[in-house]
Amino acid sequence: MSLLFTPFNFDTPSGPLTLPNRLVVAPMCQYSSIHGQANDWHLAHWTQLLNSGAGMVTLEATAVSAAARISPGCLGLWDDATASALNDHLQRARQLAPSVPVCIQISHAGRKASSAEPWNGGMLLSAEQGGWPTYGPSALPHLPTEPAPRELSLDDIAQIKADFVHTAQLSQAMGIEALELHAAHGYLLHEFLSPISNQRSDLYGGSFENRIRFPFEVFQAVREVFKGALGMRISGTDWIDGGWTLDETVDLAQRLKQAGAQFVHISSGGVSPLQQIPIGPEYQVPLAKAVRARSGLTTFAVGLITEPAQAEGVLQRGDADLVALGRSFLYKPRWGWEAAVALGGQVHAQHQYWRSLPREAKNIFTDAQVGMR
Repeated sequence: MSLLFTPFNFDTPSGPLTLPNRLVVAPMCQYSSIHGQANDWHLAHWTQLLNSGAGMVTLEATAVSAAARISPGCLGLWDDATASALNDHLQRARQLAPSVPVCIQISHAGRKASSAEPWNGGMLLSAEQGGWPTYGPSALPHLPTEPAPRELSLDDIAQIKADFVHTAQLSQAMGIEALELHAAHGYLLHEFLSPISNQRSDLYGGSFENRIRFPFEVFQAVREVFKGALGMRISGTDWIDGGWTLDETVDLAQRLKQAGAQFVHISSGGVSPLQQIPIGPEYQVPLAKAVRARSGLTTFAVGLITEPAQAEGVLQRGDADLVALGRSFLYKPRWGWEAAVALGGQVHAQHQYWRSLPREAKNIFTDAQVGMR
């Protein structure tokens, strides 16, 4: 029997949350918002992902304030306008798809904010180009050619923590079932974790205990107000000497578990241009395996898992509890259907699509048999 297509249960403060399978759509930035507000691009995009066959769909990195955006086009959730736009488009998308739990990744871009979209070069924008001031744990730029961010004061840190809490409350109010704090890929929470970007001399810098303090405080504050499944995406290693390590990731995961986390999502890198990443199929899976084995916390694996047999193998070996895919769902919007055919699994699908499958695949839908004439 396919493990990928068996249900998975989260025990949350509001009760059990059941995913119909262990396939998760990873968050993928679309850089397509206006003033942080979702629009018809997101309606079409989310409707497609909710019809993908995945057991949970994670919305892209969603900024907790206007200054927290990676780019001017990034999705946000910080005020009435952004909340109304996100809720309207998400609820309409959900009406056009099977009932699938939704997770939202909330984020602050830190020193990597105020950047152009990837197709426009991705570099920091000047004020003349529509950019805004950036902030970080220390006044250290990501690239030596970039202006340094402003070092956050203690008041700034308290305000950003409050921003995360407010975004979590807005997420809860619109019925989003799971929430992922973004502490990976060189964005603000990761910047506090890594000694590459955090060279503070106060209680938020220096030792491991101090470097994890702010991300952990954000987690605890969000846990107080968000009653669904809550987790954190962490770069399992910086892939650079002197950076954040796998052992530190395991330690943080153990603490998150004790503090009420339901999951951890293990990615890697992003904090330094000097990183040396051994790119290849499943290159991040060993990181997830170690975190799962040593922390006991439910773990998502992600990273160049592109074929159904790969995803199934990750679970069969016990390397992770769930498998997340990003770009594969952009390239093949019905990747979950193809995986169900390959692995003998079943997925939920709208009736309008039932006749699309080849005859030999007609039993993958759980709601009813495919109507073939």
